[in-house]
Amino acid sequence: MDSNDAKHDRKQDDGRNPFEKFVEAVQGRVSRAPFFLFCLAIVLVWLVSAPLWPDLKQWQVAIHTYASVLSILLLVLLENAGRRAEEASQEKLNVLAEALAELMESRSQTDPQLEDATRKLREAIGLEERH
Repeated sequence: MDSNDAKHDRKQDDGRNPFEKFVEAVQGRVSRAPFFLFCLAIVLVWLVSAPLWPDLKQWQVAIHTYASVLSILLLVLLENAGRRAEEASQEKLNVLAEALAELMESRSQTDPQLEDATRKLREAIGLEERH
C-alpha cells in the first residue's frame, strides 16, 4: 500500500461531520497567501472609498464591523481546527507510548530494570486519559 492509498482510505472513513470538514476547508484557505491578499484588497478598497461616504464615522464603523465579524468567525473556526489537531496529536502520542510500553514489557522478562520504567510509562499514559 502506498501513501496515496492510505491517504484515500483516511479521507473515505474519517468520521468527521460536515462542520469539521467545513472547518478544515476554511483553515486550508485562510492559512494561505490568497486569503491575506483578499483581506488586504478589502482594506485598500475601504481606504480609497473614504470620499464616497457622507460621514467619516460611518466609513470607520463599516470596516470595524466587517473586521470584527470576520475575526470572530475565523477565531472560532481556527480554534476548532487547532483543538482537533491537538487531540489527534495526543491520540498518536498515546498509541506510540502504549506500543513502547508493550515492547518494554516484553523485553522486561530479560531485563528486570525495564519493569519500573514500563510501570511509569503506563501511569503517564493513564494520566492523559483521566484529563
